[in-house]
Amino acid sequence: MRLFDPRARQVTAQQARRYAMFEILHTIADVLAALLFVVGSILFFSEQTQFAGTVCFLVGSFFFAAKPSIRIVRELWLARSHKVDRLAGRAPEGPPMTDG
Repeated sequence: MRLFDPRARQVTAQQARRYAMFEILHTIADVLAALLFVVGSILFFSEQTQFAGTVCFLVGSFFFAAKPSIRIVRELWLARSHKVDRLAGRAPEGPPMTDG
């Protein structure tokens, strides 16, 4: 079982918004990494644009590295705020939010 299991948890509206912010950042990093790798691949076909392609690959790699970093920051924030038990409730498959 994962450290932050998404079952049987409750979450406030503010906590859900914070969770959503982290998920949006994670998705943005994912999309940018994928786009940079596609652009880098296209640029790599020509010798004149290979350097630019290499730069795209490098920057895309940083975005791929940012993804787990974003998750770690989210989990540390939740642990620091003593709301670790509520982390899973922020997942889309978690229980409905409460007004608490």
